[in-house]
Amino acid sequence: MEDEKIVELYWERSEAAIAQTQSKYGKYCHYIAYNILYSDEDAEECVNDTYIKAWDTMPPKKPQRLSTYLGKLTRNIALDRYDYYNADKRRSNTALVLQEVGEVLTAPEDAETFSDTQALSDAINSFVDALPRETRIIFVRRYWYMSPIKDISSDYGIPEGTVKSILSRTRKKFKAHLLKEGIYV
Repeated sequence: MEDEKIVELYWERSEAAIAQTQSKYGKYCHYIAYNILYSDEDAEECVNDTYIKAWDTMPPKKPQRLSTYLGKLTRNIALDRYDYYNADKRRSNTALVLQEVGEVLTAPEDAETFSDTQALSDAINSFVDALPRETRIIFVRRYWYMSPIKDISSDYGIPEGTVKSILSRTRKKFKAHLLKEGIYV
């Protein structure tokens, strides 16, 4: 079923919306949650929570890209659960990914806090869009889907060291891009 029709089902308050969402995007959402939590059971709970959150937010929201909307919901739910489970532990893949991104997005102490999320979103999108295809895929796999470096390396036939180098160079370019845009987070 087309995404527009699924969104219409949510707006009509039809329970078929959940079934169609599960059929089309269940594995996608599970993949996102699993890469954060590393537990099938927890990932499945996050996916179910995603369906509830989608039900609760449509209407009034009417997402243009349902996959992106569901992915964002799932990711945020899984990250919240990760924070809850790991308040004192910080050695997992998820913690490493968050630490890597945090190094880029941490501003000097005397910098003003950036609060315009739309400008930040635009800056991120313009940066990612300008990346070469392979670099963009690796960057998004690591920092959006939180895929382990080992999996990225295996999936694309690239040595792990090369993936790490690409990510390191890209983070430096990303930080420079944000600074050039005047964005401190």
